[in-house]
Parts: sequence; structure tokens; C-alpha cells
Amino acid sequence: MRILISGAGVAGPVLAYWSNRRGLSPVVVERTSAPRVGLGGHAVDLFAPAVEVTARMGLDRALREARTELDTMALVRPGKPMVEIAFDALAPAFADDRHVEIMRGELTTMLHAATRDDVEYRFGDSVRSLHEDVDGVEVTFESGSTRRFDLVVGADGLHSAVRRLTFGEEGRTLHHLGGYLAVFSVPSHLALAGRTVLYNGVNRIAAVYPVKQTGRARAVLVFRRTGPGPRDHRDVAAQRQFVRDTYAGEGWEVPALLDAMEHADDFYFDSISQVRLGSWSRGRVTLVGDAGFAPGPAVGGGTTLAVVSAYVLAHALAEARGDHVAALAAYESRVRDYVRTCRDAAPRAMRDGIPSSRAHRAANTAALRLLPRLPGWAHRRLLARGVSSALSSFTLPD
Repeated sequence: MRILISGAGVAGPVLAYWSNRRGLSPVVVERTSAPRVGLGGHAVDLFAPAVEVTARMGLDRALREARTELDTMALVRPGKPMVEIAFDALAPAFADDRHVEIMRGELTTMLHAATRDDVEYRFGDSVRSLHEDVDGVEVTFESGSTRRFDLVVGADGLHSAVRRLTFGEEGRTLHHLGGYLAVFSVPSHLALAGRTVLYNGVNRIAAVYPVKQTGRARAVLVFRRTGPGPRDHRDVAAQRQFVRDTYAGEGWEVPALLDAMEHADDFYFDSISQVRLGSWSRGRVTLVGDAGFAPGPAVGGGTTLAVVSAYVLAHALAEARGDHVAALAAYESRVRDYVRTCRDAAPRAMRDGIPSSRAHRAANTAALRLLPRLPGWAHRRLLARGVSSALSSFTLPD
């Protein structure tokens, strides 16, 4: 089976690896001109099922050596000492040895290295159109070339071109949760040393954490704002201004972070939106990861979903022995409840994590101080509905 995979981020290479291992013929097309390698992006969490997939790829040791080694959150309280809490006290899944936090750029570097010798990559190109007939899909690329495939998989993220070509414009498939995310590098002048320092405003938060490999730090700004944001998701100038306007007047280190943002060459911005589809397959086209069911950047565990869904799809394709209809039905059946559980938890995470008032902010601070002191049964019950628990709940096929 000839498979075109659009997207070389996380889901794409995982699907390519396991498809190739199972005797299929994957080709990966990626619009960027070179592999997405290095230390870019933000810290992402891989929970137990995703860590198991990467371990089966032989990446366990490399993954653990690349851990961010962030173990503590320090909560800023103006005029008062910071409140510090261990991450593994925030959720049982963080204490699990099968949880790994890693910089996204390091993860994509590992995944590309694991596939580049066995899988065909086409960089600097993307899908322009899809024409399906009874025998396959004719794909026209932006470069002008055409090729035929038995299956096309969109692994091209929240703003998926494959999803748009197959299911219609973004307005029909994206559901905005009312929040936004900005990530960029900043000088590491705070005493971070394994700590994520978190500042809570009303309807906005700012976090800074160290990147051990570079000696610098990452700033993460997550905020809730009514009204439309920047219309073009590639208009960086408008995005920066939107962030600056939102955080105007905030205290702590926020003004310095905004100044650093203006000069950051790795600035990333997007809305916190979910992809909601009744089915993420149509004919010989299907979607994995954020392209099909993004739970929401920064709140829903999209990286774990990307790894798991890619693995399950490859497994279903191999089991079906060329029957794409049976394979896609099995794929959706196996991951649907998992996707729904994680996606349903994401709005709660954003609602609870971004204070909507001063009273909400005070309540969050009090809860964080109380959490480590709760008895084990109360702690587990309180956190059982969280995103991390949902993400750890999937059992992989062999």
C-alpha cells in the first residue's frame, strides 16, 4: 500500500516508521524546506502510551536523556514569597516513570532520525489538490508534480491542508475555546534551575522555564480574550501586537518578556482551538493527531494523541491487508473514546488554569498550597478528571 503522509512534525514520522515496519510504502511531504530539527518549540508531555510507542521505536534512552528536568512549579505572588509545588504532586501521571517532558524540537529531531534512512521525504512541497477514484488518489503538489497513492493521511496539524481539502474550510471544523498561546525564547536571567515560574493575571498567565541544552529560557503566554484574534495565522507582526496589547499593564517580569518577544526568532502563536469532526476519514483520506482531533494547544495533550493515533493507524492498516475501508473503520473505533475523553478534559483545563477573576486567582493559589497535604485517596479523586489522567488511560495494540 502506497501512503502519502502530509506533515513531518510528530504524527507523520511516527506513522511513517510503523507503516514502513509493517511492509507498507509511506512517503512524507512537508512544506518546510528542511526537517524540523533542533531545540525549537515548547516543552511537550508524552504520557504512558506515547512513551511506550517511542520505546518500541528504540528511542527510550534518547528520550529520557533529553528530559527537560523540570520538577517544580513556583507561583508568583506579588509582595509575598513564591509558592512552590512539585509537578508530581499536581497529577499522578507526572510521577509515573512512563511520563516524559521534552522540547518539541528534540522530539521531532529523534523521529526524523529514526525514519530518514528508510522513508522517502519530500521537503519544500505540500498538497495542492486531491482527486480520488476507485483505484486510489491522484495528488497534485504545489510544485506541480502529481503522484498516485492508495491512501492519503493528513498529519499536518491544526491548520491542516489535507483536512481543508477533504472536509472544507477551517470555519466548519475548528472550534475556538476562547484562548491563545504564544511561545518564544528569552534570556535566562531568573533563578530557574529546574523550576517553571508562573505568573497569574486575570484571564492571562505567563510562565518561564529553562532550556537546559541552550542556557536560555522559554516564555509561554496563555490567555483568554473575547473578540477575534489575528485573522492570518502566519501574520507574525499582528500576532505580536495582539499579545502585547493583551498583556499591557501586567507586572512581575511581563514587560521584559514582551520586549524579548519582539526580537525572538522562534516566536510561535496560535489560537487554542479544537478540531471537531464526526469522522476523520473520508474515502481514501484520513487524519491523525491535531489535523483530525486537536484537543487544544497547551491544554489537551496533543503530542501524546499524535503519537498514539499514528501508531494505531499503522497497526490497523497492517491488519487490514490493503482494505482501507476496514482499516480506517478499525482505526477510528480504537481511538474514538480516547480522543473524546482527552478533548472533553481540555476546556476544563483552560477554564481552571487561567483565572477569570481575582477571586479565582486566589482560589487557585490556595488550592495549590493545599494539594500536597491532602490524603492520597482525596488527591487521586480530585485529579482523576484531569487531562493527564485521561492521556495515560489508553492501552496500545501489540
